[in-house]
Amino acid sequence: MLRTFINAWKVADLRKKILYTALILLLFRLGSWIPVPFLDPGIMAQGGIVAATDETFMSYLSMLTGGAFSYGTIFAMSITPFINSSIIMQLLTVALPPLERLAKEGESGRKKIASITRYLTIGLAALQSTGYYFYLRNGGYLMTNAEGAAFTGGWAVFQAFVIVLVLTAGSALIMWMGEQINEKGIGNGISLILFAGIVARIPAIATQLYDYMRRGGAYYALVPITVVLLLGIVAFIVFMDKSERRIPVQYAKRVVGRKMYGGQSTHIPIKVNMSGVMPIIFASSILSLPATIGMFINYEEGSGWDTFFSLFSQQSPFYGCVYFLLIIFFAYFYATIQYNPIDMANNIRKNSGAIPGIRPGKPTSDYIAKILSKITLMGALLLSVVALFPIVFSQLTSLIMGNEGMTIAMGGTSVIILVGVALETVKQLESQLMMRHYKGFLD
Repeated sequence: MLRTFINAWKVADLRKKILYTALILLLFRLGSWIPVPFLDPGIMAQGGIVAATDETFMSYLSMLTGGAFSYGTIFAMSITPFINSSIIMQLLTVALPPLERLAKEGESGRKKIASITRYLTIGLAALQSTGYYFYLRNGGYLMTNAEGAAFTGGWAVFQAFVIVLVLTAGSALIMWMGEQINEKGIGNGISLILFAGIVARIPAIATQLYDYMRRGGAYYALVPITVVLLLGIVAFIVFMDKSERRIPVQYAKRVVGRKMYGGQSTHIPIKVNMSGVMPIIFASSILSLPATIGMFINYEEGSGWDTFFSLFSQQSPFYGCVYFLLIIFFAYFYATIQYNPIDMANNIRKNSGAIPGIRPGKPTSDYIAKILSKITLMGALLLSVVALFPIVFSQLTSLIMGNEGMTIAMGGTSVIILVGVALETVKQLESQLMMRHYKGFLD
């Protein structure tokens, strides 16, 4: 990876792309520290409005935004509205025939879908910004008048309008930054912005580990073990990302004019983790909603509401079981969207190919469907290991240390995003070097 980056830096135009990408990411991080108007400046001094260890949807958003959500900055919504709109459009493209036809029209169709996605992003950003405004107002995080009371009347409307407008504009600006990286930089802009936000939390995690070390005792052993386990998870994710199942395909010989084509053996690569981090993101989002709703409901300890919300605590076995099942479900859901065994079988037959030992047509599609089902299950189980590890680790340390167990503010979602984006960016650098006929970058 380091050799690839060094060799890419030696190429003038690639160096410009790298510097441009770094500049956009730097501007993103600077914007993540500019507070929205009318925000109480004491929030910054108090360390934000969302703790890293909270088990709510707010802490999940804070993780994706690199802490901007917690500090109420202009980029508090970050890229999440665009991600949500992209997911919605992807699902609607499969469900609605007009959008499906539009997606098959080629470049013009993709541009129209991209335009619809942008408008949907603005709408979602405005909706989320409105909800965030009420969250700030109800929590007492906004500036007050001279008497120390919240603004009322026209000033309250003006305050709400400005905050929602600034937050929505911040999301639109980040979406534009991601598109600029795609056009003029290196890597996927949206993924790199997520990457930058998560990387920004690493110093806080290092400080957290240092604080544990200062406590002494068993932490002298637990902290090094934690670091080794985190490195092991990174290696495990790299292994999972590289793993694939190759379906062999044999193409028949064809004579076209005076030349012979085909007659070669190849394979169809199917990645074990074909759905990426999306099953974890969806599962964690759904399970975070009950805890978030509980923040707005006043209930007594020991009541029915208390019992219900305790089921969705990360310390609850029920939470772990439902989390595991949701990851499996969404892994199969995304595999169904991405791969169509019937289309794959038809494409193989159209190109005079066949899977050795399998007849063309329905037997081929059934065979591919069976392979996809097994691979999807294996990938979902591997994802579950990564996602559940922080929860299991926290429970084990709590058993060892009592109520002072270790809680690391970086879950499996963060690590998968970091490793996946890093590997994908290196692949794009390598492809750019190959296009420029640069020799020796794999030496």
